Amino acid sequence: MITLKELATSQQLTFQGNGDIQLSSVATLEQAQANQISFLANPAYRKYLNNTQAGAVILTAEMADHYDGNALISENPYVVFAHVAQKLNQSPAKAAEIHPTAAIEPSAQLGQDVSVGPLAVIAADAKVGDRCQLGAHVCIGEGVVMGQDCDIKTGAIIEAGCILGDRVIVHPGAVIGADGFGLARDHDGWVKIPQTGVVELGNDCEVGANTTMDRGAIENTVLGDDVRLDNQIQIGHNVRVGDHTIMAGCVAVAGSAVIGENCLIGGGAGIVGHISICDGTTIQAMSLVTHDIKKAGSYSAAAPLQPTKLWRKNAVRARQLDQIARRVNRMEKKLND
Repeated sequence: MITLKELATSQQLTFQGNGDIQLSSVATLEQAQANQISFLANPAYRKYLNNTQAGAVILTAEMADHYDGNALISENPYVVFAHVAQKLNQSPAKAAEIHPTAAIEPSAQLGQDVSVGPLAVIAADAKVGDRCQLGAHVCIGEGVVMGQDCDIKTGAIIEAGCILGDRVIVHPGAVIGADGFGLARDHDGWVKIPQTGVVELGNDCEVGANTTMDRGAIENTVLGDDVRLDNQIQIGHNVRVGDHTIMAGCVAVAGSAVIGENCLIGGGAGIVGHISICDGTTIQAMSLVTHDIKKAGSYSAAAPLQPTKLWRKNAVRARQLDQIARRVNRMEKKLND
């Protein structure tokens, strides 16, 4: 439990109302009880504010002027909500423990207060930083270097030679450093190209469940600091992603694409290989990016949902666009003669 006044002090914010009210957790405006704190960031939910049972609500100063209850005042309620949720959801520190079924090579180096779960494997010459937590069935490959305070969850695999910064979170089933999809066509089949690079993750990165990141063919696949990947994302070999970029579920990035800093990539988007996307770009969900983006902005490529009958008619018309364009060009030419 924490008081509203203590929360305000910890977040360097002001509050209105009863600063001594005790708060234990976060909740939505509709579901919150008297011992919980909620927030209002989207105006669409303003209708729930006056009837909420929340002990306190995180609001902008403008909203707070129209609210008689307890409030934590912020210019950005959603960000403050995230910080408050972290503070109220802190789990007790786990005791450092090496499970007896874990297989750890003698040449591996473990920092202080490292936890290793059941049936985890740490290969030769791997280095695991202080206070890292490795869940059950985690595999850490040969020569992996891992910073401090990393959390590698159940069944995740970090292949040989990969490098992780501090405070990296890898969710269950993720694979970092599998071979990139490198093949050369010979006259009688495909020739596999050895993938000799690794994957580098900066500080504060997060890799979602069952996401895969391929090692580079020659150079490394690199994620900058504070890159956040959702579940089931594919990052191809030699891809480079700038600091603070975030990708939603099922994004696929083909080999050697370069994505800048502070980009937002919507779910299911596809990015072809060997192109560059500049800093500050937003790619809407289900879009296909086939060429360089040199100017920051929001880009979309997917057709909106429509009734099947109408979609079929439009698909036929789309096939006729080239013919129509040629007819228009001929008509314009005649008019201009």
